[in-house]
Amino acid sequence: MTRFGTRMSLFSIFVSALLPILAIGAVGFVLGRVRDVDPEPLNTVTVYVLAPVLVFYSLATTELAGETLATITAGVVVYHVAMLLVAGGVARLAGISEPLLGALVLVAAFPNSGNYGIPVSSFAFGDTGRSTAVVYLAVQSVLIYTLGVYIAGRGTDRDDGAPGWRVGLERIVRIPLVYAVVAALAARWLGVVPPTGVPAMETLRLVGDSSIPMMLLILGIQLAGADLGSTLSEVGVVAALKIVVAPAVAVGVALVAGFGDPTVARTFVLESAMPAAVTPLILVAEFGDASGTGSATSLAEFVSAAVFATTLLSVPALSVLIYLLNHGFVV
Repeated sequence: MTRFGTRMSLFSIFVSALLPILAIGAVGFVLGRVRDVDPEPLNTVTVYVLAPVLVFYSLATTELAGETLATITAGVVVYHVAMLLVAGGVARLAGISEPLLGALVLVAAFPNSGNYGIPVSSFAFGDTGRSTAVVYLAVQSVLIYTLGVYIAGRGTDRDDGAPGWRVGLERIVRIPLVYAVVAALAARWLGVVPPTGVPAMETLRLVGDSSIPMMLLILGIQLAGADLGSTLSEVGVVAALKIVVAPAVAVGVALVAGFGDPTVARTFVLESAMPAAVTPLILVAEFGDASGTGSATSLAEFVSAAVFATTLLSVPALSVLIYLLNHGFVV
């Protein structure tokens, strides 16, 4: 059951599910424009404290069955592999070559399931939406630091000679979010999760909930530094893949996966339809070929513009998608 009534209009869905997200993100955007704010320390706090706590609390207390968690995990893996193949094929047909091809595949395949996806899913589909989004983010985080690092650094080894795949594994070991997933699942399996009303769990809930507005503020600050004007003509392929192709692929995966809970299936599709994630920008900067795109646009500028453009386009696109999902027209 979704949070919306069956007769809720597109405007009402926008006001209820997206406007609160955009308002917080807009504060971050304005702050990034008027002040020289470095988002890196905020990112560090989110990645190493707030997000892992959110993941642990959500997974430890979720009412999703173990079979559902396994289905979500499999669905996320299949979706990302499918999008990597589709994006790579479309890019080659469009005559795009490396290193721009790798950057395009990354931004097309990996949605912003954290900073943007968790808040939207939570507003749209309540507790079940947030729990599903958290699982989605956890699985995607592992994929982006394995497949993502490989794609960003194909043919490029680290300065000390370490191959890209090993760098990805080393990064996974250092991601607290992965350990939060393991700890939450272990606590559930052992039956040692404390009641949600005790002070310890209330503290975890408070810290985890604070990650959502923090993610949105960081997203706004990062978008404030994006240069869209100089790269607008080069992100059309990414926009089409994110706004049109990605939801269609996600619907296909959801139908094949056969999620037992319709709200879980709808959240899965919604998460997959999110705009481009910011993480590929980090991967391109650290592991990509710095020689450029073959045009006047650098890889970093291309990824920044893709994130900015798809985020703007996602506002009407997600409003329509949530309406269709809420009325059972998709899954």
